[in-house]
Amino acid sequence: MFYNYPRMKTIILASGSPRRKEILKNHNIPFQVEVSDVDESCGEMSPKELVKELSLRKAKAVSKHHPFDIVLGADTVVAFHDQILGKPCDDENAYDMIHMLQGNRHQVYTGVTICAGEKITTFYEMTEVEVSPMTQDEITSYIATGEGRDKAGSYAIQGEFGAYITAFHGDYENVVGLPGKRVLEVLQKEFL
Repeated sequence: MFYNYPRMKTIILASGSPRRKEILKNHNIPFQVEVSDVDESCGEMSPKELVKELSLRKAKAVSKHHPFDIVLGADTVVAFHDQILGKPCDDENAYDMIHMLQGNRHQVYTGVTICAGEKITTFYEMTEVEVSPMTQDEITSYIATGEGRDKAGSYAIQGEFGAYITAFHGDYENVVGLPGKRVLEVLQKEFL
Protein backbone atom coordinates (compact mmCIF):
# COMPACT_ATOMS: atom_id res chain seq x y z
CA MET A 1 0.00 0.00 0.00
CA PHE A 2 1.30 3.43 -0.91
CA TYR A 3 0.66 6.54 1.14
CA ASN A 4 1.16 10.17 0.23
CA TYR A 5 4.44 10.89 1.93
CA PRO A 6 5.41 14.54 1.50
CA ARG A 7 8.73 13.73 -0.20
CA MET A 8 7.67 10.67 -2.16
CA LYS A 9 9.22 10.41 -5.61
CA THR A 10 7.04 10.06 -8.68
CA ILE A 11 7.01 6.64 -10.34
CA ILE A 12 7.29 6.85 -14.13
CA LEU A 13 6.22 3.86 -16.24
CA ALA A 14 8.36 3.79 -19.39
CA SER A 15 5.64 2.00 -21.35
CA GLY A 16 2.34 2.80 -23.00
CA SER A 17 1.02 -0.73 -22.45
CA PRO A 18 -2.55 -0.63 -21.16
CA ARG A 19 -1.95 -4.03 -19.52
CA ARG A 20 1.04 -2.77 -17.52
CA LYS A 21 -0.92 0.33 -16.48
CA GLU A 22 -3.77 -1.87 -15.26
CA ILE A 23 -1.45 -4.12 -13.26
CA LEU A 24 0.15 -1.13 -11.49
CA LYS A 25 -3.32 0.29 -10.73
CA ASN A 26 -4.44 -3.10 -9.36
CA HIS A 27 -1.50 -3.00 -6.93
CA ASN A 28 -2.33 0.58 -5.91
CA ILE A 29 0.98 1.85 -7.26
CA PRO A 30 0.62 5.51 -8.29
CA PHE A 31 2.43 6.32 -11.53
CA GLN A 32 2.74 8.54 -14.56
CA VAL A 33 3.53 7.37 -18.09
CA GLU A 34 6.32 8.39 -20.44
CA VAL A 35 6.76 6.01 -23.34
CA SER A 36 10.32 5.10 -24.26
CA ASP A 37 11.24 5.01 -27.94
CA VAL A 38 14.51 3.07 -27.70
CA ASP A 39 15.90 0.80 -30.38
CA GLU A 40 14.78 -2.73 -29.51
CA SER A 41 17.09 -4.54 -31.92
CA CYS A 42 19.50 -6.93 -30.23
CA GLY A 43 21.91 -9.61 -31.33
CA GLU A 44 21.75 -13.25 -30.26
CA MET A 45 20.54 -13.36 -26.67
CA SER A 46 18.66 -15.77 -24.46
CA PRO A 47 15.08 -14.74 -23.63
CA LYS A 48 15.99 -13.73 -20.07
CA GLU A 49 19.01 -11.70 -21.22
CA LEU A 50 16.94 -10.00 -23.92
CA VAL A 51 14.09 -8.86 -21.64
CA LYS A 52 16.54 -7.60 -19.03
CA GLU A 53 18.52 -5.67 -21.65
CA LEU A 54 15.44 -4.09 -23.24
CA SER A 55 13.87 -3.16 -19.89
CA LEU A 56 17.18 -1.53 -18.93
CA ARG A 57 17.33 0.47 -22.17
CA LYS A 58 13.75 1.69 -21.73
CA ALA A 59 14.22 2.70 -18.10
CA LYS A 60 17.53 4.48 -18.75
CA ALA A 61 16.13 6.41 -21.72
CA VAL A 62 13.22 7.80 -19.69
CA SER A 63 15.34 8.27 -16.56
CA LYS A 64 17.46 10.85 -18.42
CA HIS A 65 14.42 13.14 -18.37
CA HIS A 66 13.48 12.27 -14.76
CA PRO A 67 16.71 12.04 -12.74
CA PHE A 68 14.94 12.55 -9.39
CA ASP A 69 12.08 10.12 -9.95
CA ILE A 70 11.70 6.34 -10.01
CA VAL A 71 11.50 4.94 -13.54
CA LEU A 72 10.14 1.49 -14.34
CA GLY A 73 10.94 -0.16 -17.69
CA ALA A 74 9.64 -3.56 -18.79
CA ASP A 75 9.76 -5.91 -21.74
CA THR A 76 7.97 -9.23 -22.32
CA VAL A 77 8.69 -12.06 -24.75
CA VAL A 78 7.27 -15.50 -25.37
CA ALA A 79 9.76 -18.31 -25.94
CA PHE A 80 9.30 -21.81 -27.32
CA HIS A 81 12.38 -24.03 -27.08
CA ASP A 82 14.40 -20.82 -26.52
CA GLN A 83 13.12 -19.36 -29.81
CA ILE A 84 11.86 -15.87 -29.05
CA LEU A 85 8.39 -15.06 -30.37
CA GLY A 86 7.81 -11.31 -30.44
CA LYS A 87 4.80 -9.42 -31.71
CA PRO A 88 3.46 -10.77 -35.03
CA CYS A 89 4.19 -8.78 -38.18
CA ASP A 90 0.97 -9.98 -39.86
CA ASP A 91 -1.83 -12.55 -39.52
CA GLU A 92 0.18 -15.27 -41.25
CA ASN A 93 3.01 -14.80 -38.75
CA ALA A 94 0.46 -14.85 -35.91
CA TYR A 95 -0.99 -18.11 -37.25
CA ASP A 96 2.49 -19.68 -37.35
CA MET A 97 3.15 -18.69 -33.74
CA ILE A 98 -0.17 -19.96 -32.38
CA HIS A 99 0.21 -23.18 -34.38
CA MET A 100 3.64 -23.66 -32.78
CA LEU A 101 2.33 -23.02 -29.26
CA GLN A 102 -0.89 -25.08 -29.44
CA GLY A 103 -0.66 -28.44 -27.70
CA ASN A 104 2.64 -27.44 -26.09
CA ARG A 105 4.23 -25.73 -23.10
CA HIS A 106 6.13 -22.47 -23.55
CA GLN A 107 7.70 -19.76 -21.40
CA VAL A 108 6.88 -16.09 -20.94
CA TYR A 109 9.71 -13.84 -19.73
CA THR A 110 9.28 -10.30 -18.47
CA GLY A 111 12.31 -8.19 -17.69
CA VAL A 112 11.92 -5.26 -15.33
CA THR A 113 14.33 -2.42 -14.57
CA ILE A 114 13.66 0.08 -11.82
CA CYS A 115 16.00 3.03 -11.53
CA ALA A 116 16.25 6.19 -9.48
CA GLY A 117 19.29 8.32 -10.18
CA GLU A 118 22.35 6.05 -10.00
CA LYS A 119 20.49 3.16 -8.34
CA ILE A 120 19.40 0.51 -10.85
CA THR A 121 17.80 -2.88 -10.20
CA THR A 122 17.07 -5.28 -13.07
CA PHE A 123 15.38 -8.67 -12.78
CA TYR A 124 13.18 -11.03 -14.75
CA GLU A 125 10.30 -13.40 -14.08
CA MET A 126 9.49 -16.53 -16.06
CA THR A 127 6.11 -18.24 -16.22
CA GLU A 128 5.44 -21.53 -18.02
CA VAL A 129 2.18 -21.69 -19.96
CA GLU A 130 0.43 -24.78 -21.34
CA VAL A 131 -1.83 -24.41 -24.38
CA SER A 132 -4.41 -27.02 -25.33
CA PRO A 133 -4.39 -28.55 -28.83
CA MET A 134 -6.22 -26.29 -31.31
CA THR A 135 -7.74 -27.00 -34.70
CA GLN A 136 -6.86 -24.95 -37.77
CA ASP A 137 -10.32 -23.32 -37.58
CA GLU A 138 -9.84 -22.41 -33.92
CA ILE A 139 -6.48 -20.79 -34.67
CA THR A 140 -7.88 -18.89 -37.67
CA SER A 141 -10.91 -17.72 -35.67
CA TYR A 142 -8.71 -16.50 -32.85
CA ILE A 143 -6.39 -14.63 -35.22
CA ALA A 144 -9.47 -12.96 -36.77
CA THR A 145 -10.36 -11.40 -33.40
CA GLY A 146 -7.24 -9.20 -33.72
CA GLU A 147 -6.64 -9.63 -30.00
CA GLY A 148 -3.07 -10.87 -30.37
CA ARG A 149 -1.83 -8.40 -33.00
CA ASP A 150 0.25 -6.30 -30.64
CA LYS A 151 1.19 -9.04 -28.17
CA ALA A 152 4.30 -11.18 -27.83
CA GLY A 153 3.51 -14.71 -29.02
CA SER A 154 0.36 -13.44 -30.78
CA TYR A 155 -2.00 -13.98 -27.86
CA ALA A 156 -3.48 -12.37 -24.75
CA ILE A 157 -3.92 -14.76 -21.83
CA GLN A 158 -6.44 -12.38 -20.24
CA GLY A 159 -8.63 -12.36 -23.37
CA GLU A 160 -10.36 -14.95 -25.52
CA PHE A 161 -7.17 -17.00 -25.78
CA GLY A 162 -7.52 -17.79 -22.07
CA ALA A 163 -10.00 -20.53 -23.07
CA TYR A 164 -7.09 -22.44 -24.62
CA ILE A 165 -4.77 -22.18 -21.62
CA THR A 166 -4.80 -25.45 -19.71
CA ALA A 167 -2.33 -24.40 -16.99
CA PHE A 168 0.32 -21.89 -16.06
CA HIS A 169 3.16 -22.26 -13.59
CA GLY A 170 4.33 -19.01 -12.04
CA ASP A 171 3.00 -15.46 -11.96
CA TYR A 172 -0.13 -14.92 -14.09
CA GLU A 173 0.45 -11.15 -14.25
CA ASN A 174 3.89 -11.84 -15.69
CA VAL A 175 2.19 -13.37 -18.74
CA VAL A 176 -0.06 -10.31 -19.02
CA GLY A 177 3.05 -8.08 -19.11
CA LEU A 178 4.35 -7.20 -15.63
CA PRO A 179 4.99 -9.23 -12.46
CA GLY A 180 3.14 -6.78 -10.22
CA LYS A 181 3.80 -8.41 -6.84
CA ARG A 182 7.54 -8.57 -7.45
CA VAL A 183 7.61 -4.98 -8.73
CA LEU A 184 5.82 -3.84 -5.57
CA GLU A 185 8.25 -5.79 -3.36
CA VAL A 186 11.31 -4.31 -5.08
CA LEU A 187 9.89 -0.78 -4.96
CA GLN A 188 9.12 -1.02 -1.24
CA LYS A 189 12.37 -2.75 -0.30
CA GLU A 190 14.84 -0.80 -2.42
CA PHE A 191 13.34 2.49 -3.61
CA LEU A 192 10.79 3.89 -1.15
